[in-house]
Amino acid sequence: MGHMTATPPARRVLLAAPRGYCAGVDRAVIAVEKALEQYGSPIYVRHEIVHNKYVVQTLEKKGAIFVDETAEVPEGSIVMFSAHGVAPTVHEEAAQRKLATIDATCPLVTKVHKEAVRFAQEDYDILLIGHEGHEEVIGTSGEAPDHITLVDGPEDVANVEVRNPDKVVWLSQTTLSVDETMETVDALKTKFPGLISPPSDDICYATQNRQIAVKQMGAEADLVIVVGSKNSSNSVRLVEVALGAGARDAHLVDFADEIEEAWLDGVSTVGVTSGASVPEVLVEGVLEWLSKRGFEDVEIVKAAEESITFSLPKELRRDLRAEAAAMSADPSGQ
Repeated sequence: MGHMTATPPARRVLLAAPRGYCAGVDRAVIAVEKALEQYGSPIYVRHEIVHNKYVVQTLEKKGAIFVDETAEVPEGSIVMFSAHGVAPTVHEEAAQRKLATIDATCPLVTKVHKEAVRFAQEDYDILLIGHEGHEEVIGTSGEAPDHITLVDGPEDVANVEVRNPDKVVWLSQTTLSVDETMETVDALKTKFPGLISPPSDDICYATQNRQIAVKQMGAEADLVIVVGSKNSSNSVRLVEVALGAGARDAHLVDFADEIEEAWLDGVSTVGVTSGASVPEVLVEGVLEWLSKRGFEDVEIVKAAEESITFSLPKELRRDLRAEAAAMSADPSGQ
């Protein structure tokens, strides 16, 4: 773009509300901090507690150790399961390794797990809409592996086969794009008219609210910056939703220093939001970066009020170090 000689339009920022931490993430992050305070380090965490680089690095500095597999946790230690949930086999592995466990699975993910178990008991074929390889999908699938088929988007529907088209139900990963999920559901209903829906929506309230806010500002924004990590499903979806809502350009960044000056060429309105696992300090960094470049006027785009909170995992109210020691039954108490 050439240099404009005319007076450039006023620069402004549209800041999405709600954004950032959802109740499940808040609970999981606090759970790690509380466990470290209560039991001392190390606290092992299976997989990233939430999909955010900064959060993981901050907790590592405080003494959390992130591992990919339960087998990496030394016997007799404390292990925490991430907000995305784990399959029953992981609980079994932990018991075999004599580990004291703290389950920080988001209650909204637990709800989907329970639905999976119930429909499997009733011998339904369960079509799980979600992204292959995502921790949450692996955990949910593990609740009823013989009954669950993964459907990864509308284009996957053609390959889906079921035993009895009259006993089919769909469930979904909690962090998907609402619109794309409904597209997948419509395609599935066309193929299986007897398909039943889950008793309540599986896509979590926070994912939906953040997408609604981005839709509202996307139409007005030349550029949307989504603060979030590349492996965060709900953050990646926000970029897609922004572009779908009419934003000219949209990018995902972990930190303000990843923003490229060139993105601001010819831009007068920047939309800013953050994924459900992003602490507000990172958004503040982006606002500061923009403010230094003349984007000082910030308007809030409010889509919903959020007041949901979840109580901390019940295991934090027990003496887990003693339980781990007892399980290891090591007379020296090590």
